[in-house]
Amino acid sequence: MQPDIPDIRARQRSMAALARMDGPALAERYRLLAGEVPAAQPVRGPEVGLVMVRGRAGGGGAPFNLGEASVVRATVTLATGEVGHAVILGRDADKARMAAHLDALWQHGDWRERVERDFVAPALAAHADADRARAEETEATRVDFFTLVRGDNP
Repeated sequence: MQPDIPDIRARQRSMAALARMDGPALAERYRLLAGEVPAAQPVRGPEVGLVMVRGRAGGGGAPFNLGEASVVRATVTLATGEVGHAVILGRDADKARMAAHLDALWQHGDWRERVERDFVAPALAAHADADRARAEETEATRVDFFTLVRGDNP
């Protein structure tokens, strides 16, 4: 059975939030679950590898290879059948394993609300705060250029 589109979008949002979450903050929250969560069996990884980062000149030009970035991927499964995946930018294998486990838990009906409340919502709030701070820093350094038209110019 194919999951519906809103469920897929919600899972994508959850996975993106976990991938961007600070590693130590994720580990601290994850430790609070010790002993409560169903165990996850590794299927793949964590494996460290490289991906090619592509860019476009001006955002719409021809694509070009910008360079390589390190990533870690992990896949785990729960005894109930849910399979969790994670791909994390960087080389933090523990973070990838935890994120994959949380992805599998998110798919489990009994755990989704808790993963959303304890992991996804705080991660999204932290990202919003960081984005807001970056926007404020950028705005503080913005220079407004203007042209003054003089009366003697034709």
